[in-house]
Amino acid sequence: MQTILGASGQIGRELARSLKRDFTSDIRVVSRKPEKINDTDELVSADLMDASQTLQAVEGSEIVYMTAGLPIDSQIWVERWPVMMLNVIDACEAHSARLVYFDNTYMYPQTSQPQLEDAPFTPNGPKGQARAEITRMLLDSMAQDRVEAVICRAPEFYGPGKTQSITNTTVIDNLLAGKPAKVFLRDDTLRTLIFTPDASRAMALLGNTPDAYGQTWHLPCDDNRLTYRQFVELAAEIFGVNANYKVLKHWQLWLASRANKTIRETEELLPRYKADNLFVSDKFKSRFPDFRVTTYREGLTTIRDEQTGR
Repeated sequence: MQTILGASGQIGRELARSLKRDFTSDIRVVSRKPEKINDTDELVSADLMDASQTLQAVEGSEIVYMTAGLPIDSQIWVERWPVMMLNVIDACEAHSARLVYFDNTYMYPQTSQPQLEDAPFTPNGPKGQARAEITRMLLDSMAQDRVEAVICRAPEFYGPGKTQSITNTTVIDNLLAGKPAKVFLRDDTLRTLIFTPDASRAMALLGNTPDAYGQTWHLPCDDNRLTYRQFVELAAEIFGVNANYKVLKHWQLWLASRANKTIRETEELLPRYKADNLFVSDKFKSRFPDFRVTTYREGLTTIRDEQTGR
């Protein structure tokens, strides 16, 4: 049994498809209101804030994938992430299940330095601090041999379906709606983005590779990095729309954040848009040379085709 905790989000949904296609039909999908992704999925309703429900959701699992998400709200992250991580670690330990943790880069330095798996944690706000805390919790549990785990880390997303990211919300969705894209701070710094189906395929592969455990892995991205100007131009070409966009300056974002909590919650991430974002996934590509990474052109074409029903 391979169990996905937090299976309602895009990463969890793509993961269920990848596991079914490449590894197993014995899949359990867990969320508060689970829905089948594959016709053979087992559904379990559970709240990961509840230790007993988490324990029951993990029971009988060989591999557990933690792909749960929370609303982008600092207070919620600080209050809930540590509890959820502790419950998941305890449940995996109790049932001798291996854990595959889907992580992000909120705690990384927001500089132009290339980011490798050993990058230091220097969070710039409460959400980054929360992610750093729970990652250290897991690393400590691994060092104490409480749980056999692998950490899968991804940079900012873009992708189809329910993909939620700044790039989807401010660039892709606006262009598809015939509106100008919105770019934070600068349009000339290089971005590293991961296509959500690639992230899930790579996580499924790592989870089913025994010698990958005990390590942190950067999930694979297209190394042909684009600036947001180039990304907007490529997306507009593929979508068949004008490549219109606005660069939002820091003062504009500050003003908007006074009235919009969602924008306010992005403030701790703004430094990453001032500099090149060089997320390096060479370790994964060296270990899995046959893994094919989706190009930006291919990824944006997939998004277009989904939207237009092609």
